[in-house]
Amino acid sequence: MTLADPSAPPPAGLEGSAWFGTARLFEGVRLDLPMGWTCLIGPSGAGKSTLLRLLAGLPAAVRFDGRVTAPGRIAYLAQEDLLLPRLSALANVTLGARLRGGPVDRGEAMALLEAVGLKGMEARRPGQLSGGQRQRVALARALMEHAPLALLDEPFSALDAANRERMQDLALTRLAGCRVLLVTHDPFEALRLGQRILLLNGGRLEEIEALPGKAPHGPQTPGFGARYDEVMARLKGAVA
Repeated sequence: MTLADPSAPPPAGLEGSAWFGTARLFEGVRLDLPMGWTCLIGPSGAGKSTLLRLLAGLPAAVRFDGRVTAPGRIAYLAQEDLLLPRLSALANVTLGARLRGGPVDRGEAMALLEAVGLKGMEARRPGQLSGGQRQRVALARALMEHAPLALLDEPFSALDAANRERMQDLALTRLAGCRVLLVTHDPFEALRLGQRILLLNGGRLEEIEALPGKAPHGPQTPGFGARYDEVMARLKGAVA
């Protein structure tokens, strides 16, 4: 008998079918999340965000028949930043710990805000921040959770190209040793970050071979261009 590694993050995944009214959203899907980054791509309306919400244990406007396996604590970053408007950026970043009644590491929160490029803006409320700045606060809040499972729904979509790459690299570093599911519409992003790439196509999950080696990858990575063309072709042929 092989004993489980007590230091390994608990397993995470989903298996089942979902319907939106009488329309099938996906059927017989099995999603197992290994350690590292799994990138989920697919056409709009295919059910990618619904999969994330089901994994997070959040309400979803579907009927789901199946099972979800997830650890006790999850870092969830929705497409909307979901910042509380009356709280400062710093208070939003530390919200999880305060809601749990645990200790608040103000120093770490300040360091995270500096890491996402918001040093000096700790006291600003969401209404005083741009859309990209708000998204970076939300990312800092998710990274503050130290959760074994991170569910990220287009977390870099509102950022300019330079900030997008910086935030991707920060997330890669901070989420090392975790299970990460990233929903993205950007095949470049999926290839840059993914150790595993899944396409949700017509209610089924199809695996696309990711680039070998350690992320982040880029155009200089051997085979990047050819793999990008393959992913784009698969996306163009996919249906919701």
